[in-house]
Amino acid sequence: MTLDLPIPANGSMLAIGLMSGTSQDGVDVALIDTDGETIAQFGATACRPYTREERTLLRRATAAAVNLTDRAARPAVVAQAEALINAAHAEAVLSFLAANDLTPGNVAAVGFHGQTLLHRPERGLTMQIGDGNKLAQALGIPVVYDFRAADVAAGGQGAPLAPIYHRALVRRLKADGPVAVLNIGGVANITFIDGDTLIACDTGPGNALLDDYLRLRTGRPLDTDGRMAAAGKVDEAAIIRLLQHPFFAAPPPKSLDRNDFRSLVGDTLDNRGVEDGAATLTALTAAAVARIVPHLPRAPALWVISGGGARNPTLMHMLAERLKPARVESAHDAGWSVDSLEAQAFAYLAVRALRGLPISFPGTTGVKQPLTGGVVAKP
Repeated sequence: MTLDLPIPANGSMLAIGLMSGTSQDGVDVALIDTDGETIAQFGATACRPYTREERTLLRRATAAAVNLTDRAARPAVVAQAEALINAAHAEAVLSFLAANDLTPGNVAAVGFHGQTLLHRPERGLTMQIGDGNKLAQALGIPVVYDFRAADVAAGGQGAPLAPIYHRALVRRLKADGPVAVLNIGGVANITFIDGDTLIACDTGPGNALLDDYLRLRTGRPLDTDGRMAAAGKVDEAAIIRLLQHPFFAAPPPKSLDRNDFRSLVGDTLDNRGVEDGAATLTALTAAAVARIVPHLPRAPALWVISGGGARNPTLMHMLAERLKPARVESAHDAGWSVDSLEAQAFAYLAVRALRGLPISFPGTTGVKQPLTGGVVAKP
C-alpha cells in the first residue's frame, strides 16, 4: 500500500471508526487518538440507528447475497443497500463532526467497515458493501475500507479483526492472568490475551438468532433487557444437541456468517412458547462461548463482555454461570465502551493500515504471517 498522506512524526492521530454490525441496528461512530499501537485518548461516540425500513432493506440484501460467488456483484437490492450504507455512514460522520466541533481537517482517517452481507472464507469470499471512495468524497477525509479481503485472499478467515485493539485495551487494564474479550453482536467472537499470546475466533451465534426468532414470532426486534428469556425455561437437551455441530469442536481460528446456524436450529423451537425459545437461544449463545475454553492454552481469569449482549442481564447471568470460576464483567465495568468498542477498533485499524502495521495474525484469522489490510481512498 503506497500512501502520501501526512502522518505526524510521533504517529498519534485522531481517527474515526465506523461499525455497522451483523445485528444491523445502526451505525456506531467513535473517535480515538492513537498511533496504532497505544491508545492516547478515547473520544466521543455516537450512533445513527437504522429505521425499520432500512433494516428491512438490509435483511433483503443479506438474503439476496447468500448465493453470490463474486464479491463485486451488485444485484438490484444489494446496490440499493450499498447506497443506503454510504448515505447512512456519511450522515453519521457529518453529524458527529458538527456535534463535536470538529472539521474534516482535524481527522486523519475514517475506518469504514461497511456492512457484511456474506462471509464464506472457506470459499475465499467475504463481502462488505460500502464504497470507500464515495464516502471519502462525501466527507473530505481519507477513508480506509475493505479491511477483510486481503486476509481472506491470503488464506485467512478474515475475521475477527478487533483482537489487536482488544490487546491494546487489555494492556491498559494491567490485569493478572489471561483475559478474554467477548464481543456479542449478531455473531459472538472472542479474543484471548495472555502476555504476547493472541488468539481469536468466532464462538457461535450472538444476538442474530434470538433477534430473528423474536421478530418472526412477536414482531419485536430484540429481547429488551433479556426479559423474555428470563421468563422462559431452557431446553438443555436441545442445547446439547445443537452443540454437536462440528463448528464447536473445531479449534481457533474459525469464523461464521450471520446466518450459519439458522438451518441448524431449524424447527427445534417451533413447538414451544416464545419465552422458552428465547431462553434456549440465549443459553445457546452462552454455552457456545463456554465451549471455546477447552481450545485455549489456559482458562481466562477474566471475561470482559462488549456489544449488545452486554446489555442483556439474562445472558450475562448465563455467561457467569457457564464460565465459573472466571470473573465476568461488562466492558462498562472495565472502563470501556460497551456499544462503541467495535467502532473504536476500526479507527485503530485504520491508523495501523496507514502506518503499514499488521491487523491480522496467525492466531486470530489463521493467516500464515502477520498481515496489514484495508484500502485507502483519498478525498
